[in-house]
Amino acid sequence: QAQLVESGGGLVQAGGSLRLSCAASGTIFSINAMGWYRQAPGKQRELVATVTTGSSTNYVDSVRGRFTISRDDAKNTVYLQMNGLKPEDTAVYYCNAQIRRRVGSVFNTYWGQGTQVTVSS
Repeated sequence: QAQLVESGGGLVQAGGSLRLSCAASGTIFSINAMGWYRQAPGKQRELVATVTTGSSTNYVDSVRGRFTISRDDAKNTVYLQMNGLKPEDTAVYYCNAQIRRRVGSVFNTYWGQGTQVTVSS
């Protein structure tokens, strides 16, 4: 199996910063795109940012310029640096990765367990 484990969430005041990490482990041959999603209470899960194997990035408009996604392929890890946090950023943040476990197998999508980010005003 493959699994994703997130860390780095917590409570921060508005304007503060947090850095989320998500490490993939288990039987992994290669990882394609990686990303971060979030889900606030009573709302649907939304895409926050993605990064491809070529390090091309994409962001939802509400975080562009404040959040930075990056990856370290040697560590099978994706990061989300969050600066200028706002109360509306409060949510459970989930990482996501497309993982191929063996040569010739297809890519499957894996999710982390989620980490809470709370921004106080």
